Amino acid sequence: MRAWFVGFIGFTISAAFAHGRATPYNNYVLFADALLHGRIWISWPGSYIDAVLFEGHRYIVNDPLPGILLLPLVAVWHLSANQTFVACLLAGVGTGAAWKLARNLGVGAFDADWLAAFMLLGTDLMWCAMLGDVWYIAHVGCAAFLLLALCELAGRGRPWLVAFFFALACGSRFTVILTLPAFVYWLVCGFAVEKRNPRTLVPAAATWLPFALLWVAYNEVRWHVPWDSGHTIFFHQDVNVGGLVGSPFALANLPMQLWSFFVQAPEFSAQPPFITPALSGVALTWTSPALLLAFFVRRPLPLVVSLWCATVLAAIPSLMYYVNGSIQFGMRHALDFEAFAFVLMALAARRGLHPIWRALIAVSIVMGIWGAWYWDTYYRINM
Repeated sequence: MRAWFVGFIGFTISAAFAHGRATPYNNYVLFADALLHGRIWISWPGSYIDAVLFEGHRYIVNDPLPGILLLPLVAVWHLSANQTFVACLLAGVGTGAAWKLARNLGVGAFDADWLAAFMLLGTDLMWCAMLGDVWYIAHVGCAAFLLLALCELAGRGRPWLVAFFFALACGSRFTVILTLPAFVYWLVCGFAVEKRNPRTLVPAAATWLPFALLWVAYNEVRWHVPWDSGHTIFFHQDVNVGGLVGSPFALANLPMQLWSFFVQAPEFSAQPPFITPALSGVALTWTSPALLLAFFVRRPLPLVVSLWCATVLAAIPSLMYYVNGSIQFGMRHALDFEAFAFVLMALAARRGLHPIWRALIAVSIVMGIWGAWYWDTYYRINM
């Protein structure tokens, strides 16, 4: 019951920061409306909506699940449906799942409160939800469903439900499919408790199969190939920072991404409010220092190693991508791997959170609230 309450608090905080607004970057509302009209190409309102031009039609670039979640709202309110509201709901789901995940891993209730607060406010989860833009709701959905999948692994461990939540995470941010080997390992070898049972893959595979077939069919209809080539096409059509040839993913982008993730600091000025988050983001070093807690867990070794592998696998696409997130507070791409880092933090907190870690969580939360306030006050009002 308390997990539900924590989730409701997460939703309420996100909705309060959203101020009831509906994002103008409502690509998923347009996509849901297209689905309700029996097509997958959108009625394109203009260049402020990211959409790939292919064979005379415009298609959304981002992965489809948030649009599917919006179908009931769009069926009632049509193009006036509020995409940001669904983003806030997903942030609440992620917050409640984070709390329950920590408890399933043996963290005390009060320390689980701290960790859940960090997940909501010390990462970009709430910031992305309060804006609800197409890119941001995809991150929120991915993080929420990854946390649900990990929560189930640490709890009852039902293979079909773990597979279902993981599929939904991939439907929000498909790049996290790279963590599939980790989920297969956890299903076979156990998660919080070691228990080898290869037969758990049968219900998991049966759950994944229809999702895989739908994904292939979706791409065949759009691009006439089984895989998603939309990002590459969009990269070729991006007149600002794209390229006419090649892939949006390249090792040459790694130095820029590493600087963005770990170095880029806030900017200082002599004018109020004196400290400014750059429009292109602020490194995790400054916004989420409590993530350091993830480095202070050693056991159980197989689980720790596999979680670090999942973290790295989830981060690889972002570290190779041609833009760092472009317009953001913090580093929104980090939400693709912070669910795995959260498990490491929870494992380190099972014997209680040292005051130092509480202080770093508090700093992360303050930074998150400051970023949300700054964007509300200085950036989004002009966008």
